[in-house]
Amino acid sequence: MFIDKARIFVKAGNGGNGSVSFRREKYVPAGGPDGGDGGRGASIIFKVDTGLRTLMDFKYKKKYVGEPGADGSKKRQAGKNGEDLILKVPPGTIIRDEATNLIIADLKHEGDEAVVAKGGRGGKGNQHFANAVRQAPSFAKSGTDGEERWVILELKMIADVGLLGFPNVGKSTFLSVVTKARPKIANYHFTTLTPNLGVVKTNFGDSFVLADIPGLIEGAAEGIGLGHDFLRHVERTKVLIHVVDISGIEGRDPIEDFDKINDELKLYNEKLSTRPQIVVANKADLLFDESVYENFKKTLEDRGYKVFKMSAATRDGVDEVIAYTSQLLQEVEDVELVSEEEYYRPELDNTAEEGLSVEIDEDGTYVVTGKKLRRIMYSVDFEDMESIQFFQKTMENEGVFDKLREMGIEDGDTVKIYEVEFEFYH
Repeated sequence: MFIDKARIFVKAGNGGNGSVSFRREKYVPAGGPDGGDGGRGASIIFKVDTGLRTLMDFKYKKKYVGEPGADGSKKRQAGKNGEDLILKVPPGTIIRDEATNLIIADLKHEGDEAVVAKGGRGGKGNQHFANAVRQAPSFAKSGTDGEERWVILELKMIADVGLLGFPNVGKSTFLSVVTKARPKIANYHFTTLTPNLGVVKTNFGDSFVLADIPGLIEGAAEGIGLGHDFLRHVERTKVLIHVVDISGIEGRDPIEDFDKINDELKLYNEKLSTRPQIVVANKADLLFDESVYENFKKTLEDRGYKVFKMSAATRDGVDEVIAYTSQLLQEVEDVELVSEEEYYRPELDNTAEEGLSVEIDEDGTYVVTGKKLRRIMYSVDFEDMESIQFFQKTMENEGVFDKLREMGIEDGDTVKIYEVEFEFYH
């Protein structure tokens, strides 16, 4: 099954917690701190695998979670890092952050990779908090949470040239003649249900990749027919070969067909409609009235298009089309599919903020939440005065007390931060 779009959830591993530990050493307060650091959480990494041609692996499994870092331990032993989770995707895969609709990565070539969710940092052990005054700190820091997000994977195939046209105009036959690709070919519409790729080797010794896209029909840009689902695969192409049935055996007008397809292109993507187009009047072996072709050619050449007469079935005119296509590819610049403004940047992502939230519940309790606070709570031993002082200083630095004062808190009011409740005093 050909799958070219998927929506999945990725969650990087949390960092391991730092350790509170004391070595047993004579004449050293509490034995001296020797708590180790927590390990780094696993990151979620997407990497190109040229052996893949579809996003099928992501159709059924929607959730990917990285391994957490291990907690630190005594004797300054650091926790083990989580092993990064590497997800393989086909070349041409664009990864988009769902919340912002911005692009995290455009993976095009063998070896391309991108960190889509970064693993959490490991927390510091209590060995790092000792100083001349505080020689035996009884607190450590917890690891940070790994990043998490919903992402949209979109496959836009890597091809130099795309074949356009109505269903059953001979695109698949043309592809099979000029490449080793063997698409399904039959004498009815929508024979091609998925994009097909093939490599064309020219008489000049060079080569290019040709993509056969399922036929468009009028209304495709609104989702009618099959073409709309696959137009994304011609977005990377530098040149388009527009195949038209010149024979008239189906009773259609070739100029009207040409205009309808270009209207659909423009509706789907304005930039795509401006790509260089080579017009191929196919099925010439079935043409009974030569004036039909001559009129077609004159009309489109007057619009600035290069027109070729061809029969893919008999190979007449095929070499001329390939030679001109190869020449045009040398002159056309590479397509930059993604502009700089479309790339994801953390500062544009409001959902990435850790946020500090204060609400007053029915009992008048001030309920404080925030990712950072949850990590800080782990660091505190509420039976140890030094640890409580560290907690109070951290709360002040994080702006928690300022926020509570803004909310109108008074001495004696209850504050709840996750599982911990305490009375507030200035």
